[in-house]
Amino acid sequence: MTAPASPLSTHSAWKGWLAAILAVVCFSIAPPIARTLYDLGLTPTYMLFLRFWLTLLLLTGTVWLTGQGRGHLDRRGAGLSLAAGLATGVSMLCYFWSITLLPASIASMIFSIYPLVVLGLLALRGEQFTLRQAVRLVMALTGLYLLLGPGGVVNWLGVALVLISIMTASLQSVFVQWYLKGYSGIMVTLWMVGGIQIIVAGYWLAEGAQFPALGWQAWLGVLVLAVVSTYLSRLLWFAAVRLIGGGQVSMLVPLETLLTVIWSVLFLSESLSAWQWAGGVLILLSALLVIERWRGRRAFSPQQNASREGV
Repeated sequence: MTAPASPLSTHSAWKGWLAAILAVVCFSIAPPIARTLYDLGLTPTYMLFLRFWLTLLLLTGTVWLTGQGRGHLDRRGAGLSLAAGLATGVSMLCYFWSITLLPASIASMIFSIYPLVVLGLLALRGEQFTLRQAVRLVMALTGLYLLLGPGGVVNWLGVALVLISIMTASLQSVFVQWYLKGYSGIMVTLWMVGGIQIIVAGYWLAEGAQFPALGWQAWLGVLVLAVVSTYLSRLLWFAAVRLIGGGQVSMLVPLETLLTVIWSVLFLSESLSAWQWAGGVLILLSALLVIERWRGRRAFSPQQNASREGV
């Protein structure tokens, strides 16, 4: 007989899903804002440079004021966090340069194959790939096909940049799940953002290290990217991975895609056909199946969930 779910473990599971969904919402507003900043004259590199300096200040100030996480990251944890950040820095540069070549909605749609890569990497380490996951991914990819549109014309350099972004972002996700689950979330995030900034600042220097003047609209956009789409979203994302696992969090990427499409249509005047909207609904349903998995089944502790990734 199956044991009843522990109230504590059930509570932890739903806390994980709530953190994941809030992180997805925070992430989803970044591409439309970044596209707007590009139209205002900021290059993706300079935008990211400012974004992650502000995030580093926020994270450092949080650690200093609260004392949270100090002394809870050894040399190994710091090195792995930095490595994950370096991979993410490459991912960020590729993705945000891609939206100079593609509509923000299309770039986000392509990025929705990210769960396939994450689950493939997890499977290489022996974690189970189930029929339920296969159904979710088929739905998401079918939705992606409908969103892109049969015979649609896209910029293939932009597509290639998104694919590189997917690969490097996937490495970051599995790094956190495999090696960093036992460390302080805020300290791991701080070192990861440091790694991101090393990559971004290096590329910015290679471009010539320009300091263009910014208007208030540009500063407002950068602040929203730093505070909401980076500082809050990464702390929420890390908490979600620790509670429910990187594979399950990655399955919410289709929801992020749909939200980004909605913001792009509403605020960037990007248009979608009826077939593309049908694809968006299919992607949303695939994301909802992830949450439905918790209904009517035994809840596990965070440690058990880590060992049962992909159930």
